[in-house]
Amino acid sequence: MPRFGDNVPRTLAFASGYAVLDPLTGAPAQFVDDLSPARQFLLDNVATTWHSVEHQWGSGHVITDRGGARWHTPAELRQADDGAVEAVHTPLPGVRVEIRRQVREGLLCERYTVVNAAGEPLTITGLGVQTPFADLYDGAEASLERAVHAHLFTGGTWAWALAQPMSGEGRCLGLIVREGAVRAYAVESRNQNSQSDVRGHLVLLVTDQARNPEAFGGQPVLRLGPGESTTVAWELGWYASARDFTAATRPPAVFSAYAAELGEPIVVEASSVSSPDPDVKVERAAEGRYRVQASRHGSFRLDVADGGRTEVLFHLPLEEVVRRRVAYITRYQRARERPGLLRHAFVPVDTRTGLTQATSGWADWTDGSERIAMPLLLQAAVARGLADAEEIEPLLEGWAGFARRHLLDESAAPRRGSQTWHTGPRLYDTPWLAGFFDDRHRAHGRQDDLDLAVRILERSFELGGAAHLSIGLSPTTLAVCGSLEAAGQPDRAEKLREQLIDSARTFVAAGRRLPAHEVAYEQSIVAPLLDLLTDAHTLTGDPLFHDAIAERLPWLLAFGGPQPHARLHGIAIRHWDGYWFGANRLWGDVFPHYWSALTAVTLLRLPATLRTDDTDRLAEAILRANMANYYEDGSATCAFVMPSTIDGRAAHTADPLANDQDWHLLLWMRAQRQAVASHADQTRPPRLRPQE
Repeated sequence: MPRFGDNVPRTLAFASGYAVLDPLTGAPAQFVDDLSPARQFLLDNVATTWHSVEHQWGSGHVITDRGGARWHTPAELRQADDGAVEAVHTPLPGVRVEIRRQVREGLLCERYTVVNAAGEPLTITGLGVQTPFADLYDGAEASLERAVHAHLFTGGTWAWALAQPMSGEGRCLGLIVREGAVRAYAVESRNQNSQSDVRGHLVLLVTDQARNPEAFGGQPVLRLGPGESTTVAWELGWYASARDFTAATRPPAVFSAYAAELGEPIVVEASSVSSPDPDVKVERAAEGRYRVQASRHGSFRLDVADGGRTEVLFHLPLEEVVRRRVAYITRYQRARERPGLLRHAFVPVDTRTGLTQATSGWADWTDGSERIAMPLLLQAAVARGLADAEEIEPLLEGWAGFARRHLLDESAAPRRGSQTWHTGPRLYDTPWLAGFFDDRHRAHGRQDDLDLAVRILERSFELGGAAHLSIGLSPTTLAVCGSLEAAGQPDRAEKLREQLIDSARTFVAAGRRLPAHEVAYEQSIVAPLLDLLTDAHTLTGDPLFHDAIAERLPWLLAFGGPQPHARLHGIAIRHWDGYWFGANRLWGDVFPHYWSALTAVTLLRLPATLRTDDTDRLAEAILRANMANYYEDGSATCAFVMPSTIDGRAAHTADPLANDQDWHLLLWMRAQRQAVASHADQTRPPRLRPQE
């Protein structure tokens, strides 16, 4: 057996897997599942050029009144008589960090203890441990084969981390805090170098008071007298599923829901429940059972049991939020100062000042692309009687003229915005523009609106749209086909349907070889894929598509974790949109991001044989969670950046820019409309087409 210091890696087996230990630090350099040895659970220098030694698992940092320091290479490293690996670090004078790793009952147990070895008191305002899970996108095929999603829950004494295979298949690696508390997490190495395809290095934090004292409901100061210590200890194990893992965490509380409409209670089963927020009312309903309600729209900290905490959300009704957003958009998010048709654009706004955001040469602040959500929302609100048609229709007519002139070229291909420096069509925008003009046709019966909607889709297919998983392409195409049939153009509709079916067959044959879009692999690639396959199955009845949906559904579900938290439960991980769309330009996890609603809508559109009570409940939780992005005055945030800090910069904050978040409201209203129409859809016979 090699000794530590011999520069020969050793292993530490636990259950049917093991940790590869760095011989110089005694820390895990990789975790290996014997049942899936190709799976990469931790980042390394091979997969990521920006990975560095100070981000190795078990390295960390401490911030004190004696200064701040990181630890990595131990002053002492030994194997104890009981087989445990022990390391001692001295990052600061009079401060010791003692680490102990051992296997007990098939679990790898790690214990991190900070000792005040000096004769005077020690104040700790920052303490974190590196846990660099391999949460990165190297294209769909490689990601599904080797990478993991890291689902984090930093609920104080009720805290855990789950590294789940991106395929949704195979065993998970789970970390459960058993002593002490983890109250926040940070992300490092998120910047212009690492870009959008990597989540960065994840750091579990006992406290982040020095850098972001209010994060995650508040970060404590830890005070140690001479000789005193503080400890966080956790266990790591292999779990067959996320459900098995959450059961192993022994949750101290069970929630009826994590988000609810104002006036409705959330019921919590726990030994104790309280909230520091005066707007939250907690009533004891029975022994071990509490009813929680709030008096205003917002998210609130909830404390449970002995030191556990999470967040719940109470929100205004969907219809009321839509009304308030419509009022806010029409007041604050119009480009009134521009000349001609340009003045009809809808643009981002800084909610702190009410000042519209100039494009400034930044593609995600244009007056097109994702901002198309605003006219679509206004149009849907009018159709549902949630906005005054007399007031809104002139705005929509103006925007229609603006879009015809500035967001489409002469071939009906979409531009990213009105600025001339945007070159080349953006296929993402195709279904959004086509959907807007199809809705105009449905509202007013004008043939030119329908013709333009169809030409936009036809042009998209000419440009390769069948190989591009554009958000909403399949449902929008079917909606336009319905309009064509009603207008007496069945042949044109059938051609579009055939192109969809051909596209679906191509993606079935491709398997895991999905195309990269603006990100190499992401939830908003998989959700449109499942929508396409679902629609192809509805059109043809071909069991090939049903089997393909069942095979790929776990890919979509794996993006969201089982955290008992309003912002996190089932919400797909997206960790770049705060930088691209926000004013603060912060990289890092956005929870909830509005495109997480794609998962909800996709689940609600599944074939009846694959849709379950669990998928319906998850869809509802996701749709409700996104209400956290809107405020009572109708303003909104495009990105709540979740980590406490990102590369040392304080986060856990809502970006001040109202930009593109309204897609969620639109998707929820469409889901409601789909639910009303679903019975009629199910009674129509499928169009059978022989497999080619």
